[in-house]
Amino acid sequence: MATTREWLLTESPASRMQARLGRSYRVFMALMRNPLAVIGALIILVLVVLAVFAPFFATHSPYAGTLTDRLQPPGPEFWLGSDELGRDIWSRIVYGARITLVIVLLVAAIAAPLGLIIGAISGYFGGWTDRILMGITDVFLSMPKLILALAFVAALGPGIENAVIAIAITSWPAYARIARAETLTFRNSEFIAAIRLQGASAARVILRHILPLCSSSVIIRVTLDMAGIILTAAGLGFLGLGAQPPLPEWGAMISRGRAFILDQWWVATMPGFAIVIVSLGFCFLGDGLRDVLDPKSGGKQ
Repeated sequence: MATTREWLLTESPASRMQARLGRSYRVFMALMRNPLAVIGALIILVLVVLAVFAPFFATHSPYAGTLTDRLQPPGPEFWLGSDELGRDIWSRIVYGARITLVIVLLVAAIAAPLGLIIGAISGYFGGWTDRILMGITDVFLSMPKLILALAFVAALGPGIENAVIAIAITSWPAYARIARAETLTFRNSEFIAAIRLQGASAARVILRHILPLCSSSVIIRVTLDMAGIILTAAGLGFLGLGAQPPLPEWGAMISRGRAFILDQWWVATMPGFAIVIVSLGFCFLGDGLRDVLDPKSGGKQ
């Protein structure tokens, strides 16, 4: 009787589900052998837990404060200190994790599929389709992300929803470039030609066969880009174009705390630490996924 591990690692899987589970198990074990990837995954897990169970971890209301408690240093009452309105910084950081996680997930859900589809269509059809789509992509890539996001938010108006749209609009070109490069490597391969001979339409070839092959590279890039998305969202919040008061967005907290940076350093420093730690977590996990999912390093695992 084969054990579960032997069933997952068998070289001759009996079904597609067994093959997929086996690959997922190998990826998981390879990640577990990477200390930085484990640290990154733990940081992201803590972020998710704090965001989901924020009312249980927060010690005070993130919105209500007492002026008599303003600018209190870190201590037993206020673990990370209080801000200029007497609000607990720890509680605001915990609730701010929700905003950060929502922004990251929404941007990834919008930008990654959009870039993946555009890149696959461009690489598969080539010709004028490729020139037009990649010309548009190059226009977006030629401008700095933060400057372009600022322009879109300024046109759409401040707010979380508009910030998500602006960041997504500036993020998809990188994924389109990756998907196009991946598509060009196998669009003329024999298995694609065999699928065409069976009568499959271009849409079916792209959706059922090309997009799954491009997904690994895009997933790696998305994970690595999470840190940039967090920093861009924090930058918009710092400039007053992201989440609006009294929402506890980390960038906006830093903006309000800069007036007290010399004497009450904790007001701006604590949310800054949160941004740095979460960004490092996504970078560590992205590096680990790149080492595991990169086909060139597949034989090393």
